[in-house]
Amino acid sequence: MSLREQLCEYGRRAVELGLVIGTSGNLSVRQGDLVAVTPSGVALDRLTPEICPIVDVTGHLVEGDAQPSSETPMHLAVYETTDAQAIVHTHSVFGTVVATTMTELPPVHYNALLLGGVVRVAEYATYGTPELAANVRAALEGKRAALMANHGGVSIGASLEEAFEATRLLEWLCEVYVRGLGVGRPTVLTDEQLAAVIERAANPPTFPRR
Repeated sequence: MSLREQLCEYGRRAVELGLVIGTSGNLSVRQGDLVAVTPSGVALDRLTPEICPIVDVTGHLVEGDAQPSSETPMHLAVYETTDAQAIVHTHSVFGTVVATTMTELPPVHYNALLLGGVVRVAEYATYGTPELAANVRAALEGKRAALMANHGGVSIGASLEEAFEATRLLEWLCEVYVRGLGVGRPTVLTDEQLAAVIERAANPPTFPRR
């Protein structure tokens, strides 16, 4: 499947799962020095491969007539400083709720470790600006996902599938936290408890054969 076809597939999935609304959100996938990115002003479930532009890592349009997403500078900044090969940015409901009320998403479930533990909320800046790109880059340091204050969330991965799954996990964790607040004060896992999970994953139990 081509890079552009991947954008179309995961763009549709993002809409189907309610992770974006209208023309919000954007995705990109990298191959070498080229980055396929969703176009500006097009709903993600209406993408076709031919309208998805391709830029180089310096931000120059290489292929396509449509303008790249206004968040392309943020995508390129993340590629510059991480090992990411794909990025998914959404305006999901629970992620945005947390991003408008918190400075970080605490680890209320051990699966938060799959994103790097505590999820930081990048400081607010206008979309598409170098300031937002810098804030997101800082929030992602050592992480696989971050939230963007009063905006949404961003996840990275070695493939678009991996980045998309990180996005789904981020939204699930945010939903657990927000719904937990409706019942009481969610319990946050301690560093010791998280370390025990890491140790358990590194040394799984073995079961002898009969």
